[in-house]
Amino acid sequence: MGRRTLRRVGDHPGGGGEIGRQGEDAALRGYTRAGYVLVARNWRSRLGEIDLILARGTTLVICEVKARRGGRFGGPFDAVGDRKRGKLRALAEAFLVAESGSPRVANVTDVRFDVASVTIEAGGAHVYVFEDAF
Repeated sequence: MGRRTLRRVGDHPGGGGEIGRQGEDAALRGYTRAGYVLVARNWRSRLGEIDLILARGTTLVICEVKARRGGRFGGPFDAVGDRKRGKLRALAEAFLVAESGSPRVANVTDVRFDVASVTIEAGGAHVYVFEDAF
């Protein structure tokens, strides 16, 4: 029988957790430069996790951040399929229910789903935000 290596949930071979954190940091910098305010980061429920929740005006943005080192395996955006989109919709609903009555969402009239596709290279992070991605 072969030997198995156990990892904690969220750990990735080759330091993927650090790449994810760098991607979130880069995406957040872009959003804040564009006037968005961070509402929550890595918000968790029993359903899963939302990477970034941001607001500007009456719009709440649910952002899935996908980061990769280099572009060998296609764009990070390609990793967000139908199943992940459905999960994000359910997570957004759970967030809004959990925060109902909270000043963090009091002015929200619109919810938008973005995907931040981040490529980490030697020269830094390249962030492409697909607004209203689904």
